[in-house]
Amino acid sequence: MSTRKEKFPVTPATRWLQTQGMAFDGHLYPYQERGGTAHSAQSLGVDEHQVIKTLIMENEHRQPLIVLMHGDRQVSTKELARLLGVKTIAPCDPAVASKHSGYLVGGTSPFGVRKAMPVYLESSILDLPLIYLNGGKRGFLISLPPAEVQRLLQPTLVNVAIEE
Repeated sequence: MSTRKEKFPVTPATRWLQTQGMAFDGHLYPYQERGGTAHSAQSLGVDEHQVIKTLIMENEHRQPLIVLMHGDRQVSTKELARLLGVKTIAPCDPAVASKHSGYLVGGTSPFGVRKAMPVYLESSILDLPLIYLNGGKRGFLISLPPAEVQRLLQPTLVNVAIEE
């Protein structure tokens, strides 16, 4: 249920949020290949630190997981692997990530994913009043309070950010 009057895409993410009774605001912007969070933040006039990347990663056994990270930070895969007690964590190949999530890379949302995966949230995200996450389509972000993301996804909180 978007609280705006503008017409937004209907995606598995927006449908899932509606089934949870979660209101959110939608934000369309011109998608740019390899533009990343810097481009979306600039297009929307928001701080890139508030734009949260949804990263599909996997361990050495090819078990997928979701990491939610500030747009202006990288994930320390070594630290995450250490925390999870596995040898390695690495980003999934884009085709594999799409297979797990049901979304195209660049449009991956943590909501309404095809395959249930554990979710890891950089803990400092909870310090922000409002965050912007992908709404399940390239060029479409949704905004909501991080406490709602925590309530809905029940992520494991981690401290694995590296400044870019």
